[in-house]
Order: sequence, then structure tokens, then C-alpha cells
Amino acid sequence: MATARLRQIRRRIRSVQSTRKITRAMELIAASRIMKAQSRVEAARPYVEELTKVVRDLAAQTGGAQHPLLEEREVSKAGIVVVTSDRGLAGAYSSNVLKVLEGAIIREGGLGKVRLYAIGRKGISYSRYRAYPLAFELTGVTDQPGYDSAKEVAEAVVTDYLAGEIDVVHVIYTEFYNLGVQRAEEFQLLPIPKHELEGGEEFQGEFIFEPSAERILESLLPRYVEGRAFAALLESSASEHAARRRAMKAATDNAEELLKTLERIEARERQADITTEILEVVGGAEALRELASTE
Repeated sequence: MATARLRQIRRRIRSVQSTRKITRAMELIAASRIMKAQSRVEAARPYVEELTKVVRDLAAQTGGAQHPLLEEREVSKAGIVVVTSDRGLAGAYSSNVLKVLEGAIIREGGLGKVRLYAIGRKGISYSRYRAYPLAFELTGVTDQPGYDSAKEVAEAVVTDYLAGEIDVVHVIYTEFYNLGVQRAEEFQLLPIPKHELEGGEEFQGEFIFEPSAERILESLLPRYVEGRAFAALLESSASEHAARRRAMKAATDNAEELLKTLERIEARERQADITTEILEVVGGAEALRELASTE
């Protein structure tokens, strides 16, 4: 009959086996989603690149674009868009982004000098816990972000920027380099940096712009902001899935190592129980033999 310690070890083994099944399933799910997210990133890049090229060429055609989204101001308040995950179990994915956020807040002069736009429940929960006021919240989009979500974010920051609520907008997100490398990074979204519009080529030959090159550029600049925001959401989504797959693989490997250890302990306990039972049988037989010899 198994001892209480052996029964406890066997319960622990069953618990670890169940955990391993869950983490293994989550690892496989994350792996399948990585490929889809990576495909979306690669599919969106040509759009952003071509849009950037058209904007650069129009800027060159107009001989130096003038637009409120290009106007650099003295910064009295900065807008910060922070992209984290909606769900956990992704290792240090969200915490790395939040570290960059804390550094940005200090750099801008403290909480009173920033206006936060949070995407993802982890960033929202973190901000609420620290009593950071949020100007914008968006959840439920980090797993498979759509263009409408990027448009919503872009409209929020552009509206506040044009209204003078903020003078600069930075985006903190996670750049997806490959399956093994993702880094929390930051870039300036508004005003659109002048260097991003440099290097364009003037249209050769007879071109008629209707209504005008300036008006076309004016209508494209908000689309450019949306495209940059969409690219950041897609990069973050692919990075989140990669981080979750890595975290779940580590958890699965740890569970397997723990199972090996527990199974060795179980074998030793079973052997100890068997030895104890044999000793009890031998002791009982000896006692009966001595009792028989005295009669």
C-alpha cells in the first residue's frame, strides 16, 4: 500500500502532466499564429513603403511641403502611444515595452508633461495601477490588429495634435526582426520627421494634378500616419506571438524536467516501500518461526 508521501508525489506528477499539456497546446497555437502574423507584417510593408514613396515624391514636387502634421513646435506636452498585449503568458513582452515607457516619461519631464494612449490590457492595467491618466484606451485588437484599429489610434492622436493638446507623438511598440529577436523600440509619429520626406523625385514630363499636388499631399499625410500606426500594431502582434511561443516552450521544457525529477523520486519511494514491506514480511516470518520453536 502506497504511503502518504508516495500518493502526494503521484498527485504532483499528474498535476505537472496536465500543466505540460496546456503549455504545449499554447506553444503550438502561438506557433501557428506567428506565421499568420508574420505574413501580415510582410504583406503590409509594401503598402507603407509605396505610400512613403508617393508622399516623398509629392513633397519634392511641391518644393517643400507645408502642413500642420509636419510643423515642429516647442514641446510643452508629449503624446505617447504604448502598445502592449491583451493577454499574459508572453514572458517579458509587455514589461519590456513598459520599461521604455517609464524612460520616455522621465525624458519628457514627468507625468504632467505627457498624455498617454494605451493599446492592450496590460498597458492599461499598468497605467491604472500607477494612477497614470489615460487619454485613450483600446483593447481586444493586439492579437489580430486590423486597419480600422490603426485608423482609430491615428485619429485620436492627430485630433489632439491639431488641437494643440500635444506637441509631439511617440509610439512605443515591439519591433519584430525574426522568430528569435524582438525588441521594444520607440519612434516619432508626429510631427512627421522631415527626413522621412526627403529623397523624393519630382515627376518627369507633363503631369496634371487635380485638385493640386499640395492638396493631394495634404490628404495623404493622415493616411501616412495611419499606415505607420498599422505597421507598429502588426509588428507588435507578431512579436507577442513569438514571445508567447518562447515562454510556453520554456514552460513545457521545465515541466518535462520536473516530471523526470518527480518520477525518479517516485521510483525511490516505491523501492523504499517495497523494501519496507519485504522487511516486515521477513520479520513476521522470523517471529512466527521463533514462536513455533518455543512451543
